[in-house]
Amino acid sequence: MGSNVQLQCIYLLEQCKSVLHLKQVHAFASKIGADSGTLFTGKLLLVAAVTLVNALDYALHFLADFPSPDAFMFNTVIRGLAESPQPYQSFITYAHMKRLSLSPDSFSFAFLLKAAANNRSLSTGSQIHSQSIHYGLDAHLYVATTMVSLYAECGCIASAEKVFGELSHPNVVAWNAMVTAYFRSGDVAGAGQVFDQMPVRNITTWNLMLAGYMKGGNLGEARILFREMERKDQVSWNTMIVGFASQGYFEEAFGFFREFMREGIMPNEVSFTGALSACAQVGAFESGKILHGLIEKTGMNFIIAVSNALLDMYARCGKIDMAKRVFYCDMEKRNIVSWTSMIAALAMQGHGKEALELFHEMMKAGIIPDWITFIAVLYACSHSGLVEQGVELFQSMSCEYGVQPSVEHYGCIVDLYGRAGMLEKAYEFAKQMPIKPNSIIWRTLLGACSIHGNVRLAEDIKMRLAELEPNDSSDCVLLSNVYAKAGKWNDVIDVRKSMNEKSMRKDPGWSAVEVNKVIYSFIASDTRSTVQEEALMKLEEIMSRLRMEGYLPQLANVLHDIEEEEKENAIVRHSEKLAVAFGMARMCEEEVIRIVKNLRVCRDCHDVMKLISKVFKREILLRDRNRFHCFREGNCSCRDFW
Repeated sequence: MGSNVQLQCIYLLEQCKSVLHLKQVHAFASKIGADSGTLFTGKLLLVAAVTLVNALDYALHFLADFPSPDAFMFNTVIRGLAESPQPYQSFITYAHMKRLSLSPDSFSFAFLLKAAANNRSLSTGSQIHSQSIHYGLDAHLYVATTMVSLYAECGCIASAEKVFGELSHPNVVAWNAMVTAYFRSGDVAGAGQVFDQMPVRNITTWNLMLAGYMKGGNLGEARILFREMERKDQVSWNTMIVGFASQGYFEEAFGFFREFMREGIMPNEVSFTGALSACAQVGAFESGKILHGLIEKTGMNFIIAVSNALLDMYARCGKIDMAKRVFYCDMEKRNIVSWTSMIAALAMQGHGKEALELFHEMMKAGIIPDWITFIAVLYACSHSGLVEQGVELFQSMSCEYGVQPSVEHYGCIVDLYGRAGMLEKAYEFAKQMPIKPNSIIWRTLLGACSIHGNVRLAEDIKMRLAELEPNDSSDCVLLSNVYAKAGKWNDVIDVRKSMNEKSMRKDPGWSAVEVNKVIYSFIASDTRSTVQEEALMKLEEIMSRLRMEGYLPQLANVLHDIEEEEKENAIVRHSEKLAVAFGMARMCEEEVIRIVKNLRVCRDCHDVMKLISKVFKREILLRDRNRFHCFREGNCSCRDFW
C-alpha cells in the first residue's frame, strides 16, 4: 500500500469530530488495506483514546482485537484512561500489557502515576512508584515530576519533597510540581519559599503562584505578585478576574477586566464568565449590559458556559425579562445548567408556578433533572407558598426521577413548612429525617421561628444547634431576635452577654446600589463620609414626607432595649434605606433603583420601600439574602411572603 494512501487516511483521522466519523474512516482504511500500518494504528488509537470524547470504548476494543499490540499502543490507551472519569481502568490495561510480556517505559509510568493522582489513590500510586524503581525508571525526569504531583494530590508533602530532593537536575516543570504540592497541602509559605529558590521561572510558574494565592484567599499577595510579572497571558488575567469575583470584590474584578481589555488581549469564556459573576454578585446591571455587548461582538454568546453566565447575571440583577430572552431566544443549545438557572431565576422572583411549569417543560425536552435542579424547584415552591406541590415533588424525586434526596433537599422541605408558618410540622419533619439534620436545617427552622415569633420552639432548636456549632454567632442573633420581638429584653441581654463572653461578632448588614455604573455600598454604622452624608440628608427628606403620608416605624424590628426615639433613629438608618435614598438623590425618576443586601430585609424597611414606590412613583428592585422584591405603586412582588 502506498505511503500517500496511508497519509490520506491519517489526515482523515485528524478531521474526525465524532465516534461515527472515526468508524467510517476506519472502515474505509480497512477496505483499501491501509489499516495495518503502525502510523495509522497509532494515530487511530490516539484520536480514539485522547482526542475524541466518548471514544475510549472503541480504543479499548481495537486494542483488545489487535493481533500484536506494542508498548506505544498500550501507553496511548493508558494515557486516555488516566485522563478519563474512570482513571482506575488504566491499571487494568497495564496489567494486560504485563501479561503480554511487554516492558513498560517512562511514558507508561508517567501516565499510570497521573491516573493514580486523578483517582486520589495513594496505595496504587506507591505500587507504581515501586514498579518504576524495579525497571530503573524512577529517576527519569518525566516520571519523577509526575510522582511529585501524585504525592501532592494525595496530600503526602513529605514524599513529594523526598522525590524532588533526589532529582539531580530538576527542570522548571519539576519545580512547578513542587510549588503545586505545597499549595495542595495548604502550605502557602512553603510554596513561596520554593518559588523564591527557583533558578528559572516560566509563565506557568507565575500563574501557579497566582492561582495558589487566590485559592487560599491571599488576595493581597496575589495582587503584588501580579504587578511584579513582566509578562502576563490570558490565564494570568483570568485568574485575577475570577479570583476577585469569587471572593466578592466586584470593583476589583471588573477593574482587572477593563485593564485586561486595554492591554489588547482577547477575552475568552473564562474572562467573561468571571466578569459576569462579579456583576451578578452585586447586581451591577449596567456593567453587565456592557459585557453582553462585548460578548455578542466577539461571538462568545454561542458558547454555552458564557450564555449560562449571562442568564445568571440578568437573573441576579432582577431582569427576569432579559434572562428569559437569553434563555428562549439567544441560546442555540441549552444544558441542564441553563434550565436549572432559569428555574432558579423564576424562584428568586417568586414566580413559583412558572418555575414548576418550566420544570415540566424541561422534562418534555428530554433533559433529566439532577439534584441541583430539584433544589431550585423546591426553592421556588418554598418562596411562593406552594406547600402541597413542593411536598409532592419531593416525594416523587427518587421513585419517578431516580434522584435520592440529600440533606439539602430535606432542608428545602423544612424551609417550605417554616415559611408557611407550619413550624410544628417542620420540626417533626426534621426530627424524623432518615439523614441526621445538620446545622443549616436547624438554623433554617430557627429563622422561621424568628419570623413567626415562636419562642418555645426557638429555644429548643437553639439547644440542638449549640451541640453542633456552639460558637456560631448567627444562631445567637436569631434567638435574640425572637426574644426581642416578644419583648423579652432580659433574655436578649443574656444572649448578647453570652456572645460578648465568647467574643462572637454579628456580621454587619450592608446594602449596595448601582448609580451611573458605579457601585456604592452602605453600612448603617459607617463613619460619616460625603456619600453617607448625602444619603442621610436625602433619607431625612424622604422619611419626613412618608410621615406626612401616615408612616409609623415598626419599632419591634429594632432588636435593642432602648428608648422609643432612639429606636426610630436606629431603624431609619438601616443600610437599605440609605441605599435607596442615595439612589433617589443621584438617579433620574424613570430609572429603576437596584439594591443588593447581604441579609434578609426587615419588615419596616419592606414597608418603607412599598411607601416610597407609591408616594414618589419610584420602582425599586431589592435583592436580599432570600429573594427579589420588586416594589411598584405601593406593592411588592413577594406579596409580603418572604
